Amino acid sequence: MPPRTLIINADDFGYDPAVTRGIVEAMRSGVVTSTTLIVNSPHAEDAAASAAGLAVGLHLNLARFAPAWNGFPAGWLIGGELSESLASQLPAGVVEQEARAQLDRFEALMKRPATHVDAHKHLHRWPAVLDGLCAAAKARGLPVRSIDPAMRKALQERGIATPHEFIGDASGEAYWTLSRFQTAIETLADGVTELMCHPGYSPISVPSAYSSQREVELQTFIHPSAVALLRHAGVNVADFTVLRG
Repeated sequence: MPPRTLIINADDFGYDPAVTRGIVEAMRSGVVTSTTLIVNSPHAEDAAASAAGLAVGLHLNLARFAPAWNGFPAGWLIGGELSESLASQLPAGVVEQEARAQLDRFEALMKRPATHVDAHKHLHRWPAVLDGLCAAAKARGLPVRSIDPAMRKALQERGIATPHEFIGDASGEAYWTLSRFQTAIETLADGVTELMCHPGYSPISVPSAYSSQREVELQTFIHPSAVALLRHAGVNVADFTVLRG
C-alpha cells in the first residue's frame, strides 16, 4: 500500500434525489471514491439504481425515517419513526438488530454487500450505539468509520478494520472548499485516511441544514485542480475495500 492513501467518502447517498445526483456526479466525474447509502430513506431504491460500479457502504441511520427492523421497540420511536433525540439512549442490542436489518436491506437494494459502515450524524460516538454497530459489522466482516483516536482504538480492540485517520466536518458554512482540500492533501498523514464529505445539490424533498453548502463541496470535488492536487502530492485514492484485503 502506498504510504498515503485517501478514501474520499460522500455521506447521505439516498437522502434526497438532488443530493444523490450530486454524489453520483462527484464519483463519476470527480475524485470522490466512496459513498454511504441511507437504506431506510424513501429515496434509497432510486439511489441504489444509480450506483452501478460505485463503491457503496451503509450509512447507518438511527436519526430519522422508519426503522428497517420489524421488531424495533415502539417506545423508542416518535410517530412511528426514528428520532435522533432518543438514538443516543438505544440499547446495544436494539442497535445491533437495526444495523443487521439495514445491512440486509442494503444487500437487497444493491445486490451486493456494503463496503463498510458509518453512522449518520456520528451517533456511534455513544458507547451503546458503537457496541451495537460493531457487533453487526464484525458479523459481516465490514470496516467501520472511526472519528477520533478513542473510537479507533475501540474498533481495533474488537478486531474491526478502520482507517488510521479521519478528516472532515459539516457545519454552518461549506466545509470542503478547494483551499481547505488543498491544505488537507498537503498535510495528509501516512497510512489510510478517510475524508468525509457532503457533496450534492440542494435537497428538494427532505429538509437539511446542510443544503447549499453541498453544492460548494460538489464543485470542490469535480474541479480539475482536485485531481492535480492528488497527483502532485503522490496520494493514492481508494475505497474501503483497501482495508479488507
